Amino acid sequence: MAQLRFRALSEMMNREPKEVTFPSAKATDYYGELVFNKEAMSKYLSRDAYEAVKEAIDKGDAIDRKVADNVASGMKAWAMERGATHYTHWFQPLTDGTAEKHDGFIDYGDNGNMIEAFSGKLLAQQEPDASSFPSGGIRQTFEARGYTAWDVSSPAFIIGTTLCIPTVFISYTGEALDYKTPFLKALAAVDKAAVGVAQYFDKDVRKVHTNLGWEQEYFLIDQALYQARPDLMVTGRTLMGHSSAKDQQLDDHYFGSIPERVGKFMIELEIECHKLGIPVKTRHNEVAPNQFEVAPIFEEANLANDHNQLLMDVMKRVARHHKFEVILHEKPFAGINGSGKHNNWSLQTDKGVVLLAPGKNPKGNLQFLTFVVNAIAAVYKSQDLLRASILTASNSHRLGANEAPPAIISVFTGSQIADMLDNLAERITDQKMTPDEKTALKLGIGRIPEILLDNTDRNRTSPFAFTGNRFEFRAVGSMTNCAAPLTALSAAMAVQLEEFKKDVDALIESGVKKDEAIFQTIKKVILESNPIRFNGDGYSEKWKEEAAKRGLTNITSVPESLSRYLDKASKDILVETGVMSARELEARVEVEMEKFTKKIQIEARVLGDLAINHIVPTGIQYQTELIHNVQGMRDIFDEKEFKELAGARKELIKTISGHISAIKAKTADMIEARKKCNVIESETEKAYAYDKEVRPYLDEIRYHIDKLELIVDNEMWPLPKYRELLFFR
Repeated sequence: MAQLRFRALSEMMNREPKEVTFPSAKATDYYGELVFNKEAMSKYLSRDAYEAVKEAIDKGDAIDRKVADNVASGMKAWAMERGATHYTHWFQPLTDGTAEKHDGFIDYGDNGNMIEAFSGKLLAQQEPDASSFPSGGIRQTFEARGYTAWDVSSPAFIIGTTLCIPTVFISYTGEALDYKTPFLKALAAVDKAAVGVAQYFDKDVRKVHTNLGWEQEYFLIDQALYQARPDLMVTGRTLMGHSSAKDQQLDDHYFGSIPERVGKFMIELEIECHKLGIPVKTRHNEVAPNQFEVAPIFEEANLANDHNQLLMDVMKRVARHHKFEVILHEKPFAGINGSGKHNNWSLQTDKGVVLLAPGKNPKGNLQFLTFVVNAIAAVYKSQDLLRASILTASNSHRLGANEAPPAIISVFTGSQIADMLDNLAERITDQKMTPDEKTALKLGIGRIPEILLDNTDRNRTSPFAFTGNRFEFRAVGSMTNCAAPLTALSAAMAVQLEEFKKDVDALIESGVKKDEAIFQTIKKVILESNPIRFNGDGYSEKWKEEAAKRGLTNITSVPESLSRYLDKASKDILVETGVMSARELEARVEVEMEKFTKKIQIEARVLGDLAINHIVPTGIQYQTELIHNVQGMRDIFDEKEFKELAGARKELIKTISGHISAIKAKTADMIEARKKCNVIESETEKAYAYDKEVRPYLDEIRYHIDKLELIVDNEMWPLPKYRELLFFR
């Protein structure tokens, strides 16, 4: 094993940056060339089919069989001209990845000969095996049938020689088995609710889009070193490893010059993304060594999420061209920053107005204020649901560490906006306001753009921060499917906006003027959601105490957090809006509980194997060399000299022996704890048991292994060390 380590180091040191061939000097020359977008559709579809698809995309209308056949024919012709030989329904099951089954464009013709074929029926729907995907009991192993159905709003694309068609994935009995289905329902819910409120300010608004801009953080590890670390390969993180003498403490990596080899990777990644219509725009070094970020221009949320899922696959493929491995785990290395995927979220009308951005006049700013305070209230009322949507086994290592938002959900607005909200709440009365009072309020709101000029800074410790024209959900983990948190947020926002409109309409019906009704309801929302607003240091112990006084929850246990999906407040948001049925929600919780258990189980098995089969033998080997050294010293020194010279070595032998004994004992205890947990039938109870009884051993065993790493001869240590993994040429 030690030889493998040094062989990997030698191979890594001899890497040369791969040359990247530019398809053009301008990205616009090849942008979207592998996407069946509107431009491609206009060339390959009949006029009627093209208009029907555009209508379906814009309004969500269904497409009939005749149109589907025309689309399939045009799509096949377009794809085959670009070298495609197969097609697949590309979907997002509850595995945290994507899935696909490739079929060829071939079938038997009428006379028995082989022809290229692809029909509207095959485009619109397929029947993949649903029994082998996580379903939380919705599907049994013997109940295999499931359906994938074409998502018209997300264009097809080509990967290699395969035409990929984005789809939803449902069971034979109609329950959602993926992330996309409830996400689309949540987006439809917030669209409907937001239109109702936006029409207070513009009666011509007919649709509100949700926009998403994700910021994908990741680590790059040399492929040879990665393959010499079984823990990284199997679990995505290092289960052992002492910190490097130098890591991120000098802040020299953040926004530093990009290493040449990494730059070549980034260039090829951008080229491949642009071909696929993924509008990546930003690249830079992140805080930790070997950590980087890629970010796109904002897009409609469903398409943006599809692009993020596709990006994570493309990153891995491109990285291997450059002898890298992409690490997307939220905390692959202890002691340095982990990776998040900040979700920048906003709402935009079909008139192009961003509802979370200040307007050009007092009326527009009143609309802005309305949506901002409702967003804050939605987060306040759904804090446990939002946390459950992002707190996973891997992200739990990151949240609350001195790098990322804590497990306490709070909203950062900046002091100026906070002061303005507080002042408005004080000035708005429940009595009939005079024209002068209304004018004064509108003038105050009209200062919002001026206030925001000096208030666009970010609070890195805030899980949910207002950043000028959007909210940034910073607590989302780097591996997370953005659909999970945005489903929760969109549904919560829909419920809050519906409640807001109901209250405003009730006041109007009672004789209160519209603007005054809006003001009074805004005051109510500001006051009731005040506890969630926090502009201070989210890392501080004082905030934990203050948050508890405010009634905010601080849940760090993954199983406990997941259980909050089933609270009445969460069900009122997800089930009552029709985003999920009660059965679907319960099934998803069971799936997430099972995933948590299995990830801890895998980590425990990998750590046990490495500890007993690699680390302990290495420790014993070095201990034996020290014993032989001490015995040799006795042969050449007199008793007095021996005692003086051999004392330190004997103490070192004892120290090594103590760590070896602790590793063996704790590994044995961990195995026994796992056996006891494995017989528990309830997935929820098993998850709680693994969290309490098994997970702590991972840190306890690691402690002794990391201490041994500092003692054992470097030439013997079997695994690449942090200083080797995190710094490469």
